[in-house]
Amino acid sequence: MSSKKEVTPYVCPSELSGSLDNGFRKFFQNPDKILARFVAPGMRVLDMGCGPGYFSLAMARLMQGSGKIFAADLQQGMLDKVAPKISATSMESVIKLHKCEADAVNINEALDFILAFYMVHEVPDQYRFLEEMKSLLKPNGKMLIVEPWFHVPKRSFRAMIQIIKDLGMSVSTGPKIFFSRSIVVHKK
Repeated sequence: MSSKKEVTPYVCPSELSGSLDNGFRKFFQNPDKILARFVAPGMRVLDMGCGPGYFSLAMARLMQGSGKIFAADLQQGMLDKVAPKISATSMESVIKLHKCEADAVNINEALDFILAFYMVHEVPDQYRFLEEMKSLLKPNGKMLIVEPWFHVPKRSFRAMIQIIKDLGMSVSTGPKIFFSRSIVVHKK
């Protein structure tokens, strides 16, 4: 069985991305409020599992035209949904669409911030994924992990936190987000 077939059952298909990108979502998961304390002009950031770009676009606004955002997704269909939203706008110079592999992100830049919103539970090998995220972060870099409580039980969330600690990173409480559990990961 190929790795793509192994991963596919875990991943929200791009055909269902409309629920991830609607105006109603802003009432419960306002991207500007969630990201304002993490993202600033000039930063290099990764929106891991960017989906249709809901958070990538918000980060671009917060970065005010400077810095770089890697909008990364495993599915080309998701990246194809982001492309027309940034085409011929100022965001096009800040947001770089990046198709990652099933077992690697393949970005070779040091990052200030990584967002993993509702996607870590979709990763079959969380240790390997979190190890790669650590390698991408600059010293003192941060990662915001947000997981849906309706898909990720407390014990699974705690197991993920233990992996992060085993990798030598620290964890603090993340912002309160409707329907979610969140943490901020700090690279020492």
